[in-house]
Amino acid sequence: MASTLLLLFAPFLLGYLLGSIPFGLLLTRAAGLGDIRKVGSGNIGATNVLRTGRKGLAAATLLLDALKGVAAVLIADQVGQLAAVGAAAGAVLGHMFPVWLSFKGGKGVATTLGVMWGLSWPVGAIACAAWLLFAAIFRYSSLAALLCVVIAAIAAWLLTDARAAMLLTLLVPLVWVRHHENIRRLLAGTEPKIGQKPSAEEDVLAPVHGHNGGPPLNEPAKK
Repeated sequence: MASTLLLLFAPFLLGYLLGSIPFGLLLTRAAGLGDIRKVGSGNIGATNVLRTGRKGLAAATLLLDALKGVAAVLIADQVGQLAAVGAAAGAVLGHMFPVWLSFKGGKGVATTLGVMWGLSWPVGAIACAAWLLFAAIFRYSSLAALLCVVIAAIAAWLLTDARAAMLLTLLVPLVWVRHHENIRRLLAGTEPKIGQKPSAEEDVLAPVHGHNGGPPLNEPAKK
């Protein structure tokens, strides 16, 4: 029992540390855009980074958030499948609840997709294909994400072992809970579609001033 717990805890900690790297925050600060948590929804993920108008930064955030999940799993997999599952859980939880940001992180979709690719590339491919399909049909990024994790969890029971499938199944309600605001807007018909500007309700959350009371993001200070 003790050895099993150690085999899970060490990879989990590795995954958590990797997953907790807030690439969205780091990239936007490096680009001189201030604190991404002061923009739009306040989220550190790629969707909110896109609201800065920097598509390249949003794409980089998406890729890096996914890659940290892949990396955590592949490193831990050198020890064994159980370690890989522990690292996968840690990576997603680290992204959602990073200790460095007072446990206020992202919604976990990109990192969840990353651990799917690491645990079973066919499951990861199915998840990405499902997202593209649902996004094309419904034009809602959030809805596509919510549905694709369900499809991937079902596929995992057919394509990978029970431990990985169980983890991916448990991640589904966690991802859905993290999207509770999106779900509320979807039900109310106010969720913005892909390519559409955020609703007035979400615009209220956007900052008037930059970090620490400075000028608005992307606007020079008035002399």
